[in-house]
Amino acid sequence: MEILLSLSIGVLVAAAAYLLLARDLPRALLGFVLLGTAANLSIFAAGRIGTMVPPLVDQGARALATEAANPLPQALVLTAIVIGFGLAAFTLVLIRSAHGALGTVSADEMHEAERPDETPASVAAAPGAGVPSHRREAA
Repeated sequence: MEILLSLSIGVLVAAAAYLLLARDLPRALLGFVLLGTAANLSIFAAGRIGTMVPPLVDQGARALATEAANPLPQALVLTAIVIGFGLAAFTLVLIRSAHGALGTVSADEMHEAERPDETPASVAAAPGAGVPSHRREAA
């Protein structure tokens, strides 16, 4: 079971890396979701996968049975799933608003975020490069 899980984590990480390298925002979002799923599976694998005893304390006992699953990775994964879903939904709304404002979801075609008088080469060569414009004016 551990070998199958580790192979599936590896496939998820490879697919996530491929999607994150795309210059298309929905594909990058899907890459982040797959990377989060791979991280959740690796955390879940730390909590004894093969055991069939639930992490419940028996009546009158003071601790878990030694063969019980570890409940901490399960709680962490459940929390990460909820946070990941919220982050994915928020990012999807940002992608939709960017598509509505700019007409594209390709990062290469989103030129309205840059000022037309500055190209990336002229920004790097300019004095005070990397300093926001409101700080340059104040100095």
